[in-house]
Amino acid sequence: MEPRTTHLLAISGSLREASTNTALLRAASLLAPDDVTVRLYVGLGGLPHFNPDLDVDPLPAAVADLREQVAAADGLLISAPEYARGVPGAFKNALDWLVSSEAFPGKPVAFFLASTRGVASQAALRLILETMSARLIDDASITIPLLGTHTDARAIVDDPAMARTIGEALMRFASATRA
Repeated sequence: MEPRTTHLLAISGSLREASTNTALLRAASLLAPDDVTVRLYVGLGGLPHFNPDLDVDPLPAAVADLREQVAAADGLLISAPEYARGVPGAFKNALDWLVSSEAFPGKPVAFFLASTRGVASQAALRLILETMSARLIDDASITIPLLGTHTDARAIVDDPAMARTIGEALMRFASATRA
C-alpha cells in the first residue's frame, strides 16, 4: 500500500515580496518528498482586520478561503519574522481569524525559521499557537539562517546543506502528521 500524500499549507508571516521567510517556504515546496505537497498561502495581505462582528456567516471571502485551506491541510508550516520583538501584525491578524475555526485545534504546526534571531517573536508565536491548541511539532521545526542574505528559493534548493535540512524536516513533519 502506497503512503498517502501529506498536504501542508505554508504560511509566511511576511508581506514583503523578497521575504526570506517566503523564500524558505517556496524552497520547501520545491524540496518536498514525493508523498508531500507544500502549498504556499498567498492571501495574508487580503484578510480584513479581525473583528468578532464579522466572524459570522457569511464570512468575508478571504477569511472563508483561509479557513478552508487550513481545514484541508494535514499540517501548517509557518515562517514568520520578528517585528518589534513580536509577531508581525498581518500574521497575528490571520491567527486571530483562525481562533474560532473548528479545523484549527490539534492542527500540527512546524516552524521553518529564516533567522537565528527573533527569540521574542518565536516565544510569542509559540504561546499564541499553544493557546489556540495547535499541535507543535518541534522535531520538524528548523532554523535556516537567511537574515541579510537576499536569498531566493532557488538558491536555497541549490545549497546541499540547506536542501538536506529542509527535506529531512519535511519527512519528519509528514510522519508526525500521520501519527
